[in-house]
Amino acid sequence: MDLISLSDGDNGLRVRVLGRRSPGVPHLHDQLDAEVLITSSFVNGRLGMSLSPTDLEDWSRALALLDAGQDICWRDDDHSPEIRIQPHNEEHETPVVHVEDPGSSCVSVLLPMNLEEGWIDEQRRLLGQVMKEWPSEVLQSSPGVYEWRR
Repeated sequence: MDLISLSDGDNGLRVRVLGRRSPGVPHLHDQLDAEVLITSSFVNGRLGMSLSPTDLEDWSRALALLDAGQDICWRDDDHSPEIRIQPHNEEHETPVVHVEDPGSSCVSVLLPMNLEEGWIDEQRRLLGQVMKEWPSEVLQSSPGVYEWRR
């Protein structure tokens, strides 16, 4: 299931959620395995990543900032692919997505995209589907102590 799906037919970025990392293991149950997929006429790539409930909350906040016309940086932690989005790039006169993998391959890709109106609302819809499919079911009551939500 896609968490992020941006494409103009020539360039594309998808963050695809593959499922729970370790279902039934409380401290890993809410971790989601995912992958970043980049497509363009010049380069195609795939990077594995893990998502936590906090990452999904951060993505929700990032979408609000994009909706307000602000640039965002999501997953800036030196261990995961970093995704930066400019809702309007003056040089390209379009939205621009920049994906960088500082922790592993050190590869960076810039994707200008002619996105259709409503693209931010579509990303909110995708986020809602992911959160419905894989809701947070574990509560960390204190450091290192996990319990099932009731």
